[in-house]
Amino acid sequence: MNITQGKGSHWLGKLVERNLLEKMLCSFSKSTGLKAILVDTQGNTLVSTDNEIQDCRFCKMIRADELGAKKCKRSYVRACIEAAKYGEPYIFRCHAGLIMWAAPILLEEHVGSIICGQVLMWEPEDYFLDEIEEMVKGLDVDVNAVKWSAAQLPIMSSDKVQAAADLLFIVANQIMKSGWTVLEQRRKIAAQQARLAEEIQARKRAEVAMRTLESRAFSVYSLDKEYELRTKVRNGEKQAAQQLLDHILVDIAEKHSGNIDTVKTRIVELVVIISRAAVDGGADLNDILHLNSVYYRELLEMTDTDEICLWAKSILDTFMGRVLDNKDQKNLQAIQKAADYIQRNYNKKITIDEIAQVVYLSPCYLSRIFKQSLGCTLMEYLTQIRIERAKIMLRNPKYNIMQVAEESGFEDPGYFTRVFKKIEGITPSRFKQNAL
Repeated sequence: MNITQGKGSHWLGKLVERNLLEKMLCSFSKSTGLKAILVDTQGNTLVSTDNEIQDCRFCKMIRADELGAKKCKRSYVRACIEAAKYGEPYIFRCHAGLIMWAAPILLEEHVGSIICGQVLMWEPEDYFLDEIEEMVKGLDVDVNAVKWSAAQLPIMSSDKVQAAADLLFIVANQIMKSGWTVLEQRRKIAAQQARLAEEIQARKRAEVAMRTLESRAFSVYSLDKEYELRTKVRNGEKQAAQQLLDHILVDIAEKHSGNIDTVKTRIVELVVIISRAAVDGGADLNDILHLNSVYYRELLEMTDTDEICLWAKSILDTFMGRVLDNKDQKNLQAIQKAADYIQRNYNKKITIDEIAQVVYLSPCYLSRIFKQSLGCTLMEYLTQIRIERAKIMLRNPKYNIMQVAEESGFEDPGYFTRVFKKIEGITPSRFKQNAL
């Protein structure tokens, strides 16, 4: 069997196994004594049974000439197109007058045909030999030798030609069936990969949400301090406010050491918080605005972190009150509180309404800011927390699947199995086997 390795046969090798093509075409050639080749719509030979049956002497002599070979190729192109057009065996005469037939192979956008023949349906009479003499004009061949080889061609009745064409069509259909099986498997694999990709993305969103919460722990801690500072200033608790400000200034100095511009920016933020809280506590707005403009000019001249921190502490003596927390701060605190509530109650039956009540927000608003901030929904986050807890329990041999499902918040073990496999890619049982 000779399978062309060029670009033209690339699609065939991907859709049909080489061994199957070899077996089918060789079996056909052995049983009929006829050569069979597979060509594309350009007339290129993709598969040939040269090892079993060679071209007849007549065809070899014609194809030995470049022009003759081109005419043979054009005959194949026409036969391939016609067979594909009608979707059935196509019996035809080649340019040299030989009887051949083509069986189409159609696999989506790919088209090919199995071509067989090189026979006559009658005894070669004088007029046929004269036609051959006319045909080979311009070819670099021995005319007498060509005419002699034409007289040696096998002769088949029309019934046998039709039967051979039908048999070839059956072979082609079997090849197409094998190709369609491969295509269907690829479609299923592609669909499965799409589903897996979607689930992987959902899992990644939940994991990113967890990492985001962890990375924000320090920021949330600082925000909590600033929130408490606002309360102390508003209520006039000077000593407590000074102690909180000392902690915040230490945090700023440690985290942004060596970056004086960032230190100044953080101090300005604190001054804004304190000044707004002062206004809420009853300070005159115009006086606070005037002081802020003076303080800002002073801050621009400072170049030392310690000097800036000392300066911020002196401002606190004047600005006692409460600062309004901005919307982003409130949202961040609400999201953190919602996530904490989920982590504490993941094994219970909790709803979005219940979580919203805990953070004093509407369910719709909480869902929106949670998804915007963390990239996953409340229920996706809850499911990920439950699955992570289940994975820990599955590694413990004392828990069975039903216990793990119940303890991790899944009322139905079957539902637990489906969700676990959807997220982890394997069943809880297989995960437990691998872990133990």
